Amino acid sequence: MRFQDKVAIVTGAASGIGLAVAQRLGRDGARVLVADLDAGKAEAAVQQLLGDGVPDALAQACDVAQEDQVTAAVQAALQRWGRLDVVVNNAGLMVFKPLQEHTADDWMRVLRVDLMGAFFFTRQAFAHMRPGGAIVNVSSIHAEETTPLVASYAAAKAALLSLTRSTSIEGKARGIRANAVLPGAVDTPMLWANPNLKSGIETVSLADVGRPQDIAAAVAFLASDEAVFVQGAALRVDGGRLDRL
Repeated sequence: MRFQDKVAIVTGAASGIGLAVAQRLGRDGARVLVADLDAGKAEAAVQQLLGDGVPDALAQACDVAQEDQVTAAVQAALQRWGRLDVVVNNAGLMVFKPLQEHTADDWMRVLRVDLMGAFFFTRQAFAHMRPGGAIVNVSSIHAEETTPLVASYAAAKAALLSLTRSTSIEGKARGIRANAVLPGAVDTPMLWANPNLKSGIETVSLADVGRPQDIAAAVAFLASDEAVFVQGAALRVDGGRLDRL
């Protein structure tokens, strides 16, 4: 199995893409720490993972915008399993407002979750990961082409790609790889709650909607030794939707 005896932390892992990633890594042998803002949902996700045959899983309440909580999550993994091999920075936040109505607080909320949270976990990974470790950042096609009302989210996801490149450069000497995936429209509650879809500002064909498992498959590849020569990449996983926008 790809991740036999390895330990992975997945953020925002209680549902949606994060849960699918935790399931995929776990099925491939990983022991998984489910980090999520909602402690109850994180624990429910762990029970689901264990029921699915994942070797071991642990729930950890974690607001990725708070560095002390990120540190605590990493320490929990180290105390439980004694190592850290994979970090998947998936937790994300969106604010839907016209640019002129965005406040400084809006920007900082999004940036602290979508960008700084990944940075906090990256710094911890550099401190504790062994050579051969991997970081996968979940960005978005909004990093390359976006829509109205999501300026802070699009900017944060674009910055996350830049962080991925810097991490790959500085991580190489440590034997740590860093790559990103850029999901398109994915069948999650976050997609269907999108106010842009409800208002008609943005339209999505059902043929362009992927499954969380599709993103998880790409993440698992980038986190695995099969991608040992993939460093600093931004892998678009959108069913070709961006090519047609």
